[in-house]
Amino acid sequence: MSSLRFQALNAVLTRTVPEVNSPSSKISDYFASSVFDKRKMKEYLSKDAYQSIDNSIINGERIDRDIAEQVASAMKAWAMSLGVTHYTHWFQPLTGTTAEKHDSFFEPSGDGYGMEKFSGETLAQQEPDASSFPNGGIRTTFEARGYTAWDPSSPAFVMGKTLCIPTVFISYTGESLDYKAPLLKALGALDKAAVSVAQYFDKGIEKVTPSLGIEQEYFLVDLALFNARPDMYLTGRALFGHMSAKNQQLEDHYFGSIPERVLAFMQDFETESLKLGIPLKTRHNEVAPSQFECAPLYEEINLAIDHNQLLMDLMDRVARRHNFKVLLHEKPFAGVNGSGKHNNWSLITNTGKNLLAPGKTPKNNLMFLTFFVNTIRAVYEHADLLRASIASVGNDHRLGANEAPPAIISIFLGSQLSDVLDEIETSRVTSKMKQEPALWTHIPKVPQILLDNTDRNRTSPFAFTGNKFELRAVGSSANSANPMTVLNTIVADQLNKFRVEVDKLLKKGEKKDVALMTVIKRYIKESKSIRFEGNGYGDEWTAEAEKRGLSNIKTTPKALDVLLTDKTKRLFEDLGIYTEREAVARHEILLESYYKKLQIEARVMGDMVNNVIIPASIGYQTTLIDNVKGLKDLGLDEENYAAQMEIIKKISYHVNFIKTNTTNMINERKTANKVEDSRDKAIAYDEHVKSFFDPIRYHVNKLEQIVADSAWPIPKLSELLFLNKFFIFEDF
Repeated sequence: MSSLRFQALNAVLTRTVPEVNSPSSKISDYFASSVFDKRKMKEYLSKDAYQSIDNSIINGERIDRDIAEQVASAMKAWAMSLGVTHYTHWFQPLTGTTAEKHDSFFEPSGDGYGMEKFSGETLAQQEPDASSFPNGGIRTTFEARGYTAWDPSSPAFVMGKTLCIPTVFISYTGESLDYKAPLLKALGALDKAAVSVAQYFDKGIEKVTPSLGIEQEYFLVDLALFNARPDMYLTGRALFGHMSAKNQQLEDHYFGSIPERVLAFMQDFETESLKLGIPLKTRHNEVAPSQFECAPLYEEINLAIDHNQLLMDLMDRVARRHNFKVLLHEKPFAGVNGSGKHNNWSLITNTGKNLLAPGKTPKNNLMFLTFFVNTIRAVYEHADLLRASIASVGNDHRLGANEAPPAIISIFLGSQLSDVLDEIETSRVTSKMKQEPALWTHIPKVPQILLDNTDRNRTSPFAFTGNKFELRAVGSSANSANPMTVLNTIVADQLNKFRVEVDKLLKKGEKKDVALMTVIKRYIKESKSIRFEGNGYGDEWTAEAEKRGLSNIKTTPKALDVLLTDKTKRLFEDLGIYTEREAVARHEILLESYYKKLQIEARVMGDMVNNVIIPASIGYQTTLIDNVKGLKDLGLDEENYAAQMEIIKKISYHVNFIKTNTTNMINERKTANKVEDSRDKAIAYDEHVKSFFDPIRYHVNKLEQIVADSAWPIPKLSELLFLNKFFIFEDF
């Protein structure tokens, strides 16, 4: 057995389950113990300072300088009580990960001593270098200035010995360079639009807050095996590997007993998450072997996304303590299900009402229908933009691959609600209709929807699941801020349009309920083509979607085209989400990320083929040749070594194919690198470089099946997917 693979396998087989230092107290005793939340603010701040910061969190009111000084002093005192020595502005640049620059509280004095300092000015704003983050041409290399600005709505927290302060990240000229700033703008736009519409029904509604619960799927592999696979630690996925004879076909992993070693990781990881205020509720085995899922309770959307970004970072840190590697790539292994994150979205009012939950009265049902149908209409109107928001290299592998929704954006409602909308569409709405409840004798009453009232459709990218919509198409490694910025923006835009249309009818003398139902009925009819209740994986749906005029954009470079359309630019500019310059920059950044990741994969594939796979295969072939020579020297007939000769020929065939196609791929990569336009370069990589990946992989996998196990140089998928479940074998 090759030494590197042998060492990795030996390390796995001698693992022990580590002790987990879980607190002995109940979760409620230590939940959010590492968070500067409202309870700690009350303890450390004056009453006036606390009220000011609370108003800022709830209403977005400005915090004056004196209050910022008090908050900074309180944060420092609290953090230092936990042994903290440094602070950082924690932000989410357009890399898709998080970023931080640590500074010490300590400042020396002129007398050779010093003290810990942390000012309100430092809390509110810092100046990290902006030139080395993706900016899409907004900043040049010599224009390095950028700013991080405190986001009071997301509480500071302590990681290790560092106080982390969630912030937005903007350029020197004011453009957003992160995911958080546009999200906050979208949330503000939706709040304003939703309140305006909600007050048709309840004047007491003064704020609408989008709520989000993010289910996170991931794989766990042993760290030693991961480190023995250059393709995995450089690209996040296995570029080669014949699928294990047993994978997920028996469906025995899903919701199965959690392996002891994995459970130890989960308990450790959950404890650390709960200390940081991440309200994890659920853990279970997912469909593929070594695939798992965790899910928190619902939170305000900005906080939910911050927590998910923190969660992904925390998972990786804790996994290393357990000699695991967390894989968040959307498709780390060919042949088994990939991973996503399901974004469960709803709208909550300051009165505690979920606007996407039907009520028991006609008025509440009409309010539900208003927001329900407007959401459908928004997705119908901007389906391509929602598709673009979840586009990535990894997600291109996953979407429509019989484990995730297809690239065609559609909406699943369930038979009951579909029947209700169909009945409304064909009903008569006239000014002669009386006020409620008689109004509802002509319009079907919507029954109270319980969580289990409608079936779930895992093939639908956007499904209604009782009192929320579930966007199932987001990739597991993605920052959910991008699709949530789009979703909240398009719903805000649609609600604004709805308000204008209803008000026009009211000015003409129509009764309010009649005006509302008139517009709702038209929206139901106009957006009907986006509704689909069937199997999204079937070829029939692809053909049917085309007849309906729905887009089926399968690759990222073309999906991103919608960002540059006049319609999209107007949408973002009208609601103040992105300037045209910011929208163009994001298009450029996403294209660059796409072709650079494919470029890395192509380079890794070329290196591994030439330096690892082919030498190992030829080495085994040489062993067979020596065997044949020895048999010939003994005077044996050819029939005695026909099998060896057949294997030798097969190895030559596969090696020659791999070598030729790898050379051609490298040449195509060199040609693509000369393309200057980012979109053209991304398409060149997608169509001309990436097209070599599967054929090369196929022939490498054939070699894996031919070459002796002891001579194969890298861990196999069967080892990666299954050996992490087993520990000490006395007879090994």
